[in-house]
Amino acid sequence: MSEIHTICIVVGTRPEVIKMAPVYLELSKSKLLRPVLLSTGQHRQMLDQALAVFGITPDYDLNLMQPSQSLSDLTARAIVAISDFCEKTKPSAVLVQGDTTSVLAGAMAAFYKQIPIGHVEAGLRTNNIKSPWPEEMNRRLVSPLCEWNFAPTETSYTNLVKEQIDAGKCYITGNTVVDALYWAQELVRARKEAPQVIASRVGISAEFQKRYFCEDPQEIVLVTGHRRESFGVGFDSICRGLRDLVAMNPTLGLVFPVHLNPAVRGPVMQQLGNHPRIALIEPVDYLDMIWLIQNCRFIISDSGGIQEEAPSLAKPVLVTRDTTERPEGVAAGTCRLVGTDPVRLLAESQSLMDPAEYANRCRLANPYGDGNAAARIRKVLEEYFVPAEPALDASAG
Repeated sequence: MSEIHTICIVVGTRPEVIKMAPVYLELSKSKLLRPVLLSTGQHRQMLDQALAVFGITPDYDLNLMQPSQSLSDLTARAIVAISDFCEKTKPSAVLVQGDTTSVLAGAMAAFYKQIPIGHVEAGLRTNNIKSPWPEEMNRRLVSPLCEWNFAPTETSYTNLVKEQIDAGKCYITGNTVVDALYWAQELVRARKEAPQVIASRVGISAEFQKRYFCEDPQEIVLVTGHRRESFGVGFDSICRGLRDLVAMNPTLGLVFPVHLNPAVRGPVMQQLGNHPRIALIEPVDYLDMIWLIQNCRFIISDSGGIQEEAPSLAKPVLVTRDTTERPEGVAAGTCRLVGTDPVRLLAESQSLMDPAEYANRCRLANPYGDGNAAARIRKVLEEYFVPAEPALDASAG
């Protein structure tokens, strides 16, 4: 009987849970591999919220978050804690996803223990180490350490090969976010909930509901934001652009699930609070976010995941960043970089209020996968751990 190999899956943030849940669930079907979920607790509340949606409980929780911690402090403690975990449990491999501190720390800890590393969503690049910061450098540092770089697109695969990463360790799988999205869509459909029920659950006021979640609703724009490079002036500028957008379109509403980081909440609450056509709500769970994407006109966001999810749901995205490590969406036309300049944000938003332009942008194809990325990752790992057949002795017999 073949040995069962433990695969440690490291997650620390909500996006990592969403993109690793399909991998965890797929590996759970394997007769050769046993997934073990290790949570760093990097984004405590939002991480737990996402795990609950998928019905997954961490096997181990490091609970590393501390008030007012620095990146260097979190990174150091995460490397030590994950290293100690690997020493005690001795997994056959460690999988990380994306570009966060949990990813870098997980890869470094596994590398120090000489444990094979797999990077899900490898090869994304902006080629600007300060944008997104520090995520771009996190990705670059992880790639050379890996036994398996699971690239979501041909572009990301090409990026890795250009950096002299061994092509034999690079695999084009599609993005697991599409796997998760298809799964989530089925659950949203199965709920058959009235819009008012969902709106009440996520904290939208009765007054806003009457206008935007009724039988003949007016349109909403969905907004999210969290990137460090926009803290301060950037978020102030975005908020000015959003105020101007609402002022210019007297029937339009904004729904903005506000990130828990005080650097985001401060300017957003100060500049956009107490407006009858702007609903500032707490972060919503994954299924409710998918519903909001499905039911908005378009999205204004700096989220990488939304750049990948929205095209699958035929929704244009205005990306409030100057660079993106996901150029496929920009090339396809589903996403457009607008930065944080309020004038440009307003102009690009107004273009999507034009029916012809909007219809054209909604018809564009999704470049990020077919929903089978996790199955491809499982296949690569199983083939790696399958015992080699003994060579036949030609001289025997």
